Amino acid sequence: MIGDIKLFDGKTLTEVSQFWQSVYDFLWLIGEAIFMFLPVEVCWSTVKKLGGTPILGIVLGITLVSPQLMNAYLIGKQVPDVWNFGLFTIEKVGYQAQVIPAMLAGIALAYIEGFFKRIIPSYLYLVIVPFISLLLAVILAHALIGPFGRMIGDVIAVVVKAAMTGDFAVIGSMVFGFLYAPLVITGIHHTTNAVDLQLMQDMGGTPIWPLIALSNIAQASAVVGIIFISKKQNEKEISVPAAISAYLGVTEPAMYGINLKYRFPMLSAMIGSAIAAGICGSAGVMANGIGVGGLPGILSIQPQYWLVFLAAMLVAIIVPLLLTLVLYKRAQAKGELDDNNLDDERSVSSLA
Repeated sequence: MIGDIKLFDGKTLTEVSQFWQSVYDFLWLIGEAIFMFLPVEVCWSTVKKLGGTPILGIVLGITLVSPQLMNAYLIGKQVPDVWNFGLFTIEKVGYQAQVIPAMLAGIALAYIEGFFKRIIPSYLYLVIVPFISLLLAVILAHALIGPFGRMIGDVIAVVVKAAMTGDFAVIGSMVFGFLYAPLVITGIHHTTNAVDLQLMQDMGGTPIWPLIALSNIAQASAVVGIIFISKKQNEKEISVPAAISAYLGVTEPAMYGINLKYRFPMLSAMIGSAIAAGICGSAGVMANGIGVGGLPGILSIQPQYWLVFLAAMLVAIIVPLLLTLVLYKRAQAKGELDDNNLDDERSVSSLA
């Protein structure tokens, strides 16, 4: 809102006020930290999930965004330096905001460490295993895994861009709207940020971010359907905060806490998101930037598309809510639900 929405004669707050420019720059520290150093968190969580040593995952992630590496956003704009090992060279390129390379590198580290744990005597473990595992993982990450992961991400980016901006924008938008929530579960959704940034540079806006905001709203609305119809009072301790969070753009509590547990609210949200996305795709709705999701996402939408986006928001609210109510009643009639005996602890453990 501060840096993207043009409120004063075609100018943003940052363009007319040095104070707001400073506020914008200061707040961007948070966004920059999240996206620029995302591989650190991805490597850490991947290694931890696979039973490796989390601190090694953190170190591996840091090596993917080291200051001596060329920033990933400069690929294609300048030629990177290389490490020359005689028989082969490795480009000094970072993996800022890259999920797939970091995830693959974390998997490699976890399996390498596990392999050496099995063959190295326990009394030599602390001396040999961490160093050798990290060294091999870093070499593989920069020589093979990183470039391969970036290639996968680039292919995804090209496909998404073609689907969102071509003659089949409506179909592409609906498919994206339907599949975005499952992408969030896998973590691959972060790859769309690079596509958003490229589209903003090429087109002066992005058609992808509006669909993401609508997916957030749809997930929240499906949870609201459960809030309305479920008789489980204890569940509201999870569902109400989850719905509020999703309406503000953070959908993980809604998906893991409610929608995936019941299953049909997740499907309802995906259907509602797809229909709403089709409305945006048909009108070519564009966002000025990324970062504001859920209901506040309208602040990112270019003003000429506000009415269309409002209509899409209504669809993203009404369709998932009604579908959830109908499917809940249907499941209840078939005896697939038991409001009195359904295990409350399942919903708590889903958030853990």
